[in-house]
Amino acid sequence: MPTRVFHWALVALVAFSWWSGENHDMDRHRLSGYTILGLLVFRLFWGFFGSRTARFSQFLRSPGAVATYARGLFARRHTPSFGHNPMGGWSVAALLVTLFTMVGAGLFAVDVDGLESGPLSDYVSFEAGRQAAEIHEATFTVLLALIALHVLAILYYRFVLKTNLITPMVTGKAVPGEGAKIEPVRAHPLAALIGIIIAAAVAWAISRGLRF
Repeated sequence: MPTRVFHWALVALVAFSWWSGENHDMDRHRLSGYTILGLLVFRLFWGFFGSRTARFSQFLRSPGAVATYARGLFARRHTPSFGHNPMGGWSVAALLVTLFTMVGAGLFAVDVDGLESGPLSDYVSFEAGRQAAEIHEATFTVLLALIALHVLAILYYRFVLKTNLITPMVTGKAVPGEGAKIEPVRAHPLAALIGIIIAAAVAWAISRGLRF
């Protein structure tokens, strides 16, 4: 459940961040960015202390495993499994790195007039703040490309491999599919609570410009 809530909350907030940025509603844009930052911090924590299929050690596989899976995938041979497959795991990693980069750059970004700035812009020069703003915008383009690949992969699974990935993203997988390699193991609820507290604390501290 924490992973699925993270996923759909992130989808909604990225869309809202784009909308608020396009409409120059910077107050809401920053608030959305802080919330995304909190989600990312939680996902980083959850990648080490969360449920089995959410852990980086489970879904970040070796290049050989990725190549083997890719050959089978494009030959239309698909082995169901809990969690992310070897290619999907690295897709998740790419999305997380891109989002961390985009949000991180936004924290230091300064606009051309120096009027709208990220909460950490006081720690860098105006030139560095402008470079951060450019990185923030460029990284969003990279994010859009990754999202497009993500959606295309879902469509490929649905219409070519006849595998529905949308429903598990909403309800989870209750029973193992044929050929599944592992069974899911849930994390203790206390781990989720600790992750939420850490994420909220980090987002709050950043929103205040690390001034207490």
